[in-house]
Amino acid sequence: MRAIDWDDAYANGKYIAGADEYPARWAAKAATFRDQLSATNRAQLDLPYADAPRTRLDLFLPDAAPRGLVVFVHGGFWRAFDKSSWSHFAQGALARQFAVAVPSYTLCPEAKIADITRQIAAAIDMASGLIAGPIHLAGHSAGGHLVTRMLCDGIPWASCFVERIARVVSISGVHDLRPLLATEMNEDFGMDAADAIAESPLLCQDVLPVPVVAWVGADERPSFIDQSNWLTQAWPNATITLAPDCHHFNVIDGLLDPHSALMDALLG
Repeated sequence: MRAIDWDDAYANGKYIAGADEYPARWAAKAATFRDQLSATNRAQLDLPYADAPRTRLDLFLPDAAPRGLVVFVHGGFWRAFDKSSWSHFAQGALARQFAVAVPSYTLCPEAKIADITRQIAAAIDMASGLIAGPIHLAGHSAGGHLVTRMLCDGIPWASCFVERIARVVSISGVHDLRPLLATEMNEDFGMDAADAIAESPLLCQDVLPVPVVAWVGADERPSFIDQSNWLTQAWPNATITLAPDCHHFNVIDGLLDPHSALMDALLG
């Protein structure tokens, strides 16, 4: 059998036209969006949820009383980006009268993936104390891993979270970390087999029975489609949606449109 090149299997940019242009475009749109909401006192920025320098979140408020809370967790293979590039993806949920929290987190190799998991749990716990109502989680790529990980055993949730969590959408998420052991990225992750098993939502034994949608672009690398399929095969509460004409970088664009199928999947 031919050996699998796992670095190539999880490489996105080299297979997307104009990939290098996306980060700057995201950052510019996010900055403009924050300025607009700050001007109307609908942005609460850099709220600390833990003690580390990057454990801060931005909270964006709708123009009326919130119907609930959406938390969006960014990707970047746990090694790149922060909250400042993603603010504008709150638009769809805000238009449907949900508050939106966007956290940063400590990146690998400074943190292990298990550390990031605990930070995101703390961010959701803090944000849910500020906004009443149901909690909906969305995450992209590594963020998709983190939001599904929130439903697994080992997360010390208060009973209020268990009662309030309504839906989770993992957008192009990574749910089995074991293939990443064979990538160069693991030099930053520092995972061994036990770490990969412990932090893989796919392998969790006790999962909160919350509706989960594995949302993935039909034009993505096969490994990301596999990851979404694997989750739906392992979790009876999960379904998969293949988004037509979408790759790994534009698959999140539905979060901008309150009437998109992606927003319907997230908010029900």
